[in-house]
Amino acid sequence: MPPPRSTRPTYRSPVWRALRNLRDGSFCRKSSGAATVFPNPESRGMMMPRFATAAAVVLGLLSARPPVHLSAQSLRVPYQTFRLPNGLQVVVHEDHSVPVVAVNMWYHVGSSDEKPGRTGFAHLFEHIMFMGSQHVPTGDFDRLLEAAGADNNGSTTEDRTNYYEDGPANALPLMLYLDADRMGFLLPEITANKVDLQRGVVQNERRQSYENRPYGLAEENILERLYPASHPYHWPVIGSMADLQAATLDDVRRFFQTYYTPNNATLAIAGDITPRDARQFVERYFGDIARGPAVTRTPPPRVQLAGAVGAVLEDRVQLPRVYNAWHTVKAFSVDDATLDVLANVLAGGRSSRLYRRLVYELQIATDVVAFQDGGRIDGKFEVYATARPGHDLGELQRVIDEELRKLADQGPTPREVERAQNTVEAQFLSRMERVGGFGGKADQLNYYNYFVGTPDYFQKDLERYARVTPAAVRRTLQTYLTGAHRVVLSVVPQGKPELAVKEGATP
Repeated sequence: MPPPRSTRPTYRSPVWRALRNLRDGSFCRKSSGAATVFPNPESRGMMMPRFATAAAVVLGLLSARPPVHLSAQSLRVPYQTFRLPNGLQVVVHEDHSVPVVAVNMWYHVGSSDEKPGRTGFAHLFEHIMFMGSQHVPTGDFDRLLEAAGADNNGSTTEDRTNYYEDGPANALPLMLYLDADRMGFLLPEITANKVDLQRGVVQNERRQSYENRPYGLAEENILERLYPASHPYHWPVIGSMADLQAATLDDVRRFFQTYYTPNNATLAIAGDITPRDARQFVERYFGDIARGPAVTRTPPPRVQLAGAVGAVLEDRVQLPRVYNAWHTVKAFSVDDATLDVLANVLAGGRSSRLYRRLVYELQIATDVVAFQDGGRIDGKFEVYATARPGHDLGELQRVIDEELRKLADQGPTPREVERAQNTVEAQFLSRMERVGGFGGKADQLNYYNYFVGTPDYFQKDLERYARVTPAAVRRTLQTYLTGAHRVVLSVVPQGKPELAVKEGATP
């Protein structure tokens, strides 16, 4: 399901995507109390999977209650939309339940728009956007919002860059003014000193999230093996140290001129505001910003592994962990929701198949995670498990393969599928409770608008999951999760390669 990224759980879904900021991983400029949805801090961007394990354990308790069956109700978020002459699309949702308003800007640019040798620009630029614009000096962006009682943050994934401000309704003009000034008047303030400063911040972020973080390099290793070097998903959102170091002032300026334009952005406003007032403010602050060049993208060819790929990574970890990754489908494709349900059946809580077998019955693993990660271009499915002391990854891998074969032969039970669907419904309820932040209604309106072209896709999204059957889960597993076409990565303590999955041990 949906989802922006700071830390991720074990199983994602559409809710996760919305909550995805929880999963996969968008990189967030700063941490906040709000959870992010979509995307595992270890994944492409820096957010979490739609149905991550930790969250799934809690939601699994919710799903033990009688199903809510939101699919039988009317789950709508009324909205109005308009487009300025410069191309900026605006989506407005009126909700007077509380006197707050959320401003959520999606620029349609992410790490997948970068080129080999020039990676990390999307995330680097996310940081630069908070460094002051022509009429808002450095430091005033946060200071003015805090004085108005408003909060803000930003995140980057492989497919988009998101900025939001949440605050009292009377702060809406200020929030829109600040966003407009950095869209229209940031370029003169992009200096070599600012680029160097934020380059250092991002490089330090990479050290903390990748080089110096247990298992932090695993996702990068998986992406390098799943996708060829020319593919837009080959590199992580944060980019490489070498590319960040090589970034020049001219590179950064060109990136802004190409992608940070009104015709390459969508603005969602939700909360205590009328569409009429919202339009007046938007036209006042954004109307004079010039349209930018049209952004054209050529989809890369479909990628398929020629065979099974095994790899070993020695890392500064105490316990070994095995990762399995397969190519699947992009977000909102036919089998995307079914793969989410499959992830829940495998590792979505204590009663899930892999969790029950590995953690409870055999007690050879400390945890297990599964998620479907669908993006704009492609998707991948991952299963990973961490071994308990005294056990090697070959033991875990054999059980994972046994359970996959069993599920492919027999399919899940109706109760397993229903439990996953109940989890999705519980996530939707949680998501609908707030208008702002990562995964709130404003963010979701932008999310759906970007991926399916319909801001109010909540009901139809939920219906995708309601239509999933045990037979569909079985067919999907047989189609995508084959041992012959996957990456198996063993992450082991330094000096202990014997704990890895042995070559040829996987089908």
